[in-house]
Amino acid sequence: MRRGNILAAIATTLLTAGIANAGTNILVGKNASEDGSTFCTYSADSYALYGELIHYPASEYPKYTMTDIYGWDTHKYQGKIKQVSNTYAVLGNINEHQVSITESTFGGRSELIDTTGILDYGNLIYITLQRSKTAKEAIEVMTDLVSTYGYCSAGETFSIADPNEIWIMEMIGKGPDIKGAVWVAMKVPDDCISVHANHSRITTFPLNDRNNCRFSKDVISFAKEKGYYNGKNKEFSFSDAYDPMSFIARRFCDARVWSVFRRIDSNMEKYIDYILGKSEEKMPLWVKPSKKITLLELKNLMRDKFEGTPLALDKDPGAEPFGAQYRFAPRYWNVDGVEYFNENPIAGPQNAFSFVAQMRSWLPDMVGGVLWFGVDDASFTVYIPIYCSTTSVPECFRAGNGSLLKFSWTSAYWVFNWVSGMAYSKYEYVEKDIKKVQLDIETKLEDNLEVVEIAAKSLYTKSPEVACRFLTEYSENQALIMMDQWKELGEFLMIKYADGNIKRERNRKFIDNGWGVPDGIVKPGYSDKYYKDIIEATGDKYKVPEGTGE
Repeated sequence: MRRGNILAAIATTLLTAGIANAGTNILVGKNASEDGSTFCTYSADSYALYGELIHYPASEYPKYTMTDIYGWDTHKYQGKIKQVSNTYAVLGNINEHQVSITESTFGGRSELIDTTGILDYGNLIYITLQRSKTAKEAIEVMTDLVSTYGYCSAGETFSIADPNEIWIMEMIGKGPDIKGAVWVAMKVPDDCISVHANHSRITTFPLNDRNNCRFSKDVISFAKEKGYYNGKNKEFSFSDAYDPMSFIARRFCDARVWSVFRRIDSNMEKYIDYILGKSEEKMPLWVKPSKKITLLELKNLMRDKFEGTPLALDKDPGAEPFGAQYRFAPRYWNVDGVEYFNENPIAGPQNAFSFVAQMRSWLPDMVGGVLWFGVDDASFTVYIPIYCSTTSVPECFRAGNGSLLKFSWTSAYWVFNWVSGMAYSKYEYVEKDIKKVQLDIETKLEDNLEVVEIAAKSLYTKSPEVACRFLTEYSENQALIMMDQWKELGEFLMIKYADGNIKRERNRKFIDNGWGVPDGIVKPGYSDKYYKDIIEATGDKYKVPEGTGE
């Protein structure tokens, strides 16, 4: 694909929203998870985002109160909306009633952006979280808001979840000066898993099944009016009409969906031909996993990098010299006037933060809702449990603690960037050291949760306020402990891999000669493949003449 064609395609996808963010959402129904939880994951992918956690306390407002709205990405003043009398507490993307909402931008048709609308995708999510007790109520709130105040973002896919059900909703505006949006929402079957990643995923949908599907009354008629569709209503596809297929949508977006699906259902391997452009058979909106998924498995799906597939990043020269499973930006590169690209996996340096929202119907809301939150590259993050009832954000995730332009040793974002940076420079070695500590911390956190929640439930029966303080303190303490462990890991890696060599250690204790000097520093050099590439490029330039070697 030539550069001009690529830029045109981008303009009709991610950049139509005025941002270059990407994101991956994995939605797990309650009968598809091992313990009966519903799950909703999210990765916030942008080099311009800082990994922090927001918190909105529950509030009461006098009648006729108006609320100022500022652009979620631009911070530009956009107008006012009516405030409700009572709002619910929100921690990140989950509220006190265990409602979670996330998104991925698909862009779609750029002519449908209404620049005069007051609400964008970010405003819509966080205002709705402050006003909804269930997923169905959230859908009503979101659609009523855009109908009343207008929608100024590009096409968006929203994940909307509560402890009992999960919905996937796709929405796009109607164009300049036309208030409202067209949209469709479908309930994910309880025994299935759905994924979306910056491309519209809803194709055809049932027209007479309100329990499982809801849509704006003009979603089909508007498409016909604009010339996007001219067939029968029952054959209408939201995705084909409002977000037509492109190379970018297939290779950079649906590829991430496929990589998750193939790991939970072996039948999905066949869709590699679709991803590679050799087939037009689209993937289903959701799949039933071959076995119920665990929390740890879900975290690791957020760390997917196409391992073991034709899209894997560690098998070509770009991975040299240390088996890198990432590619730094930019996405596109040009050699001799020909445009090339890098693959776009779920995990990598582009991750600002990510999380797994867990919701459980059998527990009180303040105990049942947990945001497993992590910052920076999901490959090397640790997901810390922060309860939806938490009233104070842990310091390491707090807004204002550092920024993209200000380093802070008390900011998780910067501490994890520091450690990830060491992994990028010697990937195949450092990755193993990080994974050991990561698994140990996350396993202990999950194992300890049962005891913590037994105590929290006991406190809840006596005093919800005391239980809330207990869970807030627990979340803060775990974040503090994690920060200490990650700093210690960073110091260990600095010593072990200083100057490109490797100091010998056993169980993270360095081996010396008995006198404080490292015992046998390892000089690993580079891979045979890397050396052969040098020889191919330089011939005998670096060949040692016979008889003069060491």
